Order: sequence, then structure tokens, then C-alpha cells
Amino acid sequence: MNPEKLILLVEDEPAMALGITDALAFEGYRVVHAPTGRQGVELARSAGPDLILLDLMLPDTNGYEVCVQLRKWSRTVPILILSARSQDSDKIRGLDAGADDYVTKPFSLGELAARVRAALRRVERETSAPTSVRIGRAEVNLAGHVVVLDGKEEALTSYEVELLRLMLERAGEAIGRDDILDRVWGVQAINSRAVDNFIVKLRKKIEPTPDRPQHILTVYGRGYKLVL
Repeated sequence: MNPEKLILLVEDEPAMALGITDALAFEGYRVVHAPTGRQGVELARSAGPDLILLDLMLPDTNGYEVCVQLRKWSRTVPILILSARSQDSDKIRGLDAGADDYVTKPFSLGELAARVRAALRRVERETSAPTSVRIGRAEVNLAGHVVVLDGKEEALTSYEVELLRLMLERAGEAIGRDDILDRVWGVQAINSRAVDNFIVKLRKKIEPTPDRPQHILTVYGRGYKLVL
């Protein structure tokens, strides 16, 4: 049970909000609910949740913009988008806005609970891990979720940090997508394309020339590897 963990749910559909709230309460979480994007941002700032579930189709504002505002508020709190939009372009846009995960509706409450547990476990692992590392010309502050490349600072999402930690632990070794999904997301229900999307995002933040990477390399037929 997780009585100390607080989850913020930003969802405008009452039936959906009630079902998710009841399911997470059964798992032992405390849940606060905001039916609009504006209220969601305000509640995040006042309540300080450990994790945020964010619907994209909100009545007052674009869910992607809400995600950007939430990420400005905190670089480390996991944000999981819940959406009926299933196109890869929608998922990429959500990840680019700062989300850590993208759950497509309809989903089972069991799958959602598994995603929540995995995200919270990952945050707990970060507290005892190394805090900073240099990858080529990039200075990566893992604890602060920041990378600085040639003087330009970029924020890292929680899942990007966890992916980097895995690649650092196994530097020089090809890591398969299934291994990455299991370690970073904790479940294999997520589309493996999410791994590719995160790799593309990391290259843009760490590689001086992302289209000709020198450190985060593709090993065709096997996965990805990090070369320091």
C-alpha cells in the first residue's frame, strides 16, 4: 500500500475520474482531482503531488500546454498522459511537451496502476544513484534533471533520466528494446516505439549533431548502446 503517495488526476469526464480515483484508492494512493487544466496547474502547485495523470481533452485549455506548465513547475514529478489519441504524432507531441509516459484510452485500470507503480519506483531509485556525468560535450545532472550542451541547458524528464542511468550502467553494451521497456517503464504493454522516440529526444539534447550521433548509437537488430 502507498498511503503517503499523492496523485493528481486532471480529467474532465466525471465517470472516468471516479473510476480512476477508486482504482488508485484501492491500491493505497491518495488522489486529488482537477476537472480543468487551470485547476490542475493550481492544484499541483498547492498540493505537491508525487505523480500526475493528465488527460489531453480538457474543456478550458490544450492538454499539451498544461503539460508544459506542469513541467515548468517540476522537472522531476512523473507526468502520465491519458488520451484517446493513438497516433504516433500525438504521442511524440506529448513526450516533447514533457510527459514521461503516454497511456492510450481505452486502458485497463490494472495497466494504469502498473504504470503508476513503475513510475514511482523509478523516482525512488533515483535518490541513491550517481548525480552527474559527462557524455562527450554534454554535462548531465541526473539529480537535477538537466543537461548542458555547449552552454545550452535542456530539461530531462524522469524517464529520460532513467533511460540514461540504464545506458550508463551498461555503457558499451547493446541494450534491447524489451530490456529498456522492462527497466525504464516497468511494463511491456507500452508500444516499443516509445523507446525510439525517447532515444531521438535524448540525442537532440546530448549529441552536437543528433542526425550523426557519436554517443547514443543504434545497434541494428539489437537495440541501442551508449559510448562515452
